[in-house]
Amino acid sequence: MQEFYQLQQSLLRTTLLLTGIIVVSVWVFYSLNVALNYFIGACTGVVYLKMLAKNVAQLGREKQRLSNTRLALLIGIIVIASRVSELQIMPIFLGFLTYKVAVIFYMVRTTFMSMSD
Repeated sequence: MQEFYQLQQSLLRTTLLLTGIIVVSVWVFYSLNVALNYFIGACTGVVYLKMLAKNVAQLGREKQRLSNTRLALLIGIIVIASRVSELQIMPIFLGFLTYKVAVIFYMVRTTFMSMSD
């Protein structure tokens, strides 16, 4: 479990770092509104990642399979974005996917580390 918690913290830190870099970049190259929409999506992705980690930690001890209730978080934020005129769906969705980029970074890093050993 210690390895799982280290993975969880690593993914969370990488996601937050990527979020900061991308939000600033989007603000510089697009606008503050688009950057804030991206930030909303990235924060939703972080919450999703935390919920997923909690669900995985319970797997085997309390649960036999993962639940799909986390998807309601994404669906809810997309529905809200479609109703509020200041919010934009695409930056929010791309912000949500930031945690997946962190997972890809982790996989690439561990692959290259294992190849060098």
